[in-house]
Amino acid sequence: MVKSKNTLYICFVESYLRKIVKRKEEKELSTTTEEKIKIAARLVFHKKGYSATRTRDIAEEAGINLALLNYYFRSKEKLFDIIMFETIFDFMQNMARVLNDEKSSLEKKVELIASNYIDLITKEPNIPIFMLSEIRNNAEGLLEKLPLKQSLMNSAFFKQHQKAVADGKIIEPNPLHFLMNLLGLTIFPFIGKPLLQGIRGLNDKQFNNMMQERKKLIPVWIKAMMKAK
Repeated sequence: MVKSKNTLYICFVESYLRKIVKRKEEKELSTTTEEKIKIAARLVFHKKGYSATRTRDIAEEAGINLALLNYYFRSKEKLFDIIMFETIFDFMQNMARVLNDEKSSLEKKVELIASNYIDLITKEPNIPIFMLSEIRNNAEGLLEKLPLKQSLMNSAFFKQHQKAVADGKIIEPNPLHFLMNLLGLTIFPFIGKPLLQGIRGLNDKQFNNMMQERKKLIPVWIKAMMKAK
C-alpha cells in the first residue's frame, strides 16, 4: 500500500514537472518566434519602407508561414509601428546617453556621437532613409512618444553649450545649430551614398573607409565652425 502511494506520488510529480517544462518550452518558442518576426520585419521595413512591404515578405524573411505571422501580429500597421518606434528610440537613446554624460566634455561628446553613428549606420545603412521617411510622415506622433525636447533641454550637453557661449568659446547661442551641424556631417553622406559613390567611382569598402576618416575630421570641422572669432 505504501509502495502504491509512493508510486502515485512519483507519477504526480513527474506529470507536474512535465507540464512545467512544456509551458516553459512553449513560452520560449513563443518568445523566439516573436523575436524572429521582429528581426525579419526590421530588415524588410528598413529596406523597402512601409508601402512597398508585404506581410508575406516578412514571413518569408523570418522563415515562417503567413498565418503564424498574423497570429503574433494582427496587422502590418501594428508590426510597423513597433519597428518604427524601436528603431527611432534606439537611435535617439544612443545620442541621449552621450548628451547626458556629465563627465565627458563638449568636444568628447562630438567625437562620440560622430563615431557611434558612423559605426551604427555602416552596419545598418538603411536606417537613415527609413527614419527620415517616418519623421517626415509622423513628426507629431514621434514627439508625443519620445521626450526629445526634454532630453535635450535638460541634458549635460545643453548646459555645457550654454556655458561655452557665456564664456565666449562658442559664438552661436542656439544649441540646435550645433546638433544640426554635427548630425548633418555624420548622417548626410550615408543618405547621399549612391550619388557620392557615383561621382568618385567608389565601391562600398572605399566609401566606408572615407566614413571612418570622418570620425577624426568631423570634430575638427565642428570646432572650427562653432568657435568664437
